[in-house]
Amino acid sequence: MDPRKLSELRSFVKLCKENPALLHAEELRFLRDWVESMGGTVPPAPASASEEETVKDKADKPPEEPVKPPEPQSEESDLGEEDNYLFKSLTFFTEIDNEGVIEPDSEEPQEMGDENVEVTEEMMDQANEKKMEAINALGEGELQQAIDLFTAAIKLNPRLAILYAKRASVFVKLQKPNAAIRDCDRAITINPDSAQTYKWRGKAHRLLGHWEEAAHDLALACKLDYDEEASAMLKEVQPRAQKIAEHRRKYERKREEKEIKERMERVKKAREEHERAQREEEARRQAGGAQFGGFPGGFPGGMPGGMPGMAGMPGLNEILSDPEVLAAMQDPEVMVAFQDVAQNPANMSKYQNNPKVMNLIGKLSAKFGSKP
Repeated sequence: MDPRKLSELRSFVKLCKENPALLHAEELRFLRDWVESMGGTVPPAPASASEEETVKDKADKPPEEPVKPPEPQSEESDLGEEDNYLFKSLTFFTEIDNEGVIEPDSEEPQEMGDENVEVTEEMMDQANEKKMEAINALGEGELQQAIDLFTAAIKLNPRLAILYAKRASVFVKLQKPNAAIRDCDRAITINPDSAQTYKWRGKAHRLLGHWEEAAHDLALACKLDYDEEASAMLKEVQPRAQKIAEHRRKYERKREEKEIKERMERVKKAREEHERAQREEEARRQAGGAQFGGFPGGFPGGMPGGMPGMAGMPGLNEILSDPEVLAAMQDPEVMVAFQDVAQNPANMSKYQNNPKVMNLIGKLSAKFGSKP
């Protein structure tokens, strides 16, 4: 089987072990029927109480008013989003017709030949002879002999795409799709315009149940060189490929919608945090203004030293005659700090450990009858 599908199946079995109630989902009725037809037993659906307990409760308890039953929960309600998608995907893929799909062959690569070998004309002639012998063996139904002869030809001329495509066709007949895909991949690197190569790779993907890959290769083969056989197989695999693609697009749309919703919630939360910070800052400013004698704007009349409104305040001569105040006003560091506090009293907390600034603020506050 396809390793990807095996991995998904293991995950599904693990989910069922952890939550057996999943097996009673309506979508998995076919699985229950199959298990029971093989003699297996599906764990019973969980119930809140047995029939016997229910009868006993009815006998012991007085009649009650009818209560509206709760809404039935989805069988996926206890699953996370990723597990939920896995559950739906496994159910979806089991509904696809996989008739004709086979177990994958060994991943051990076949011999490919040395691409760096210097091919002489004699080697080309020998490779052509081996190719003709392989075609004859193929016509006689000797498939393994044909493989061996094509391999010998490839070793002689490893840069001839048709040899890989021919050997891939035999691998398909032997139902070794992985080997066929490896040959086709090599042939495409040599000649990306060979319709036959895409045809055989498409057939190999179809054997593995790789519906989208098969549809892509078969469509390209018909585009490069129309082939009735490839066209017929394309009509078979295309509806399944389209169904799978639509299923994936649906999931991608849901994921994008979730990402957009989460992004909008983050923006909303950031906006609310910003507005809250602004309200707190405004509250701090108002609280800081009250510390200066009830003047919300800071010191009355503005800041000394040229700010308007100070000249007419009582006690100006007394302030300017104080040598400590005058000395402080000559200090640029103190004046910058004082202007910062005058514009926003809440900033005074930044200067609590600066004695020069706090000494000036203390003196001015005392003269105006307030405390810093």
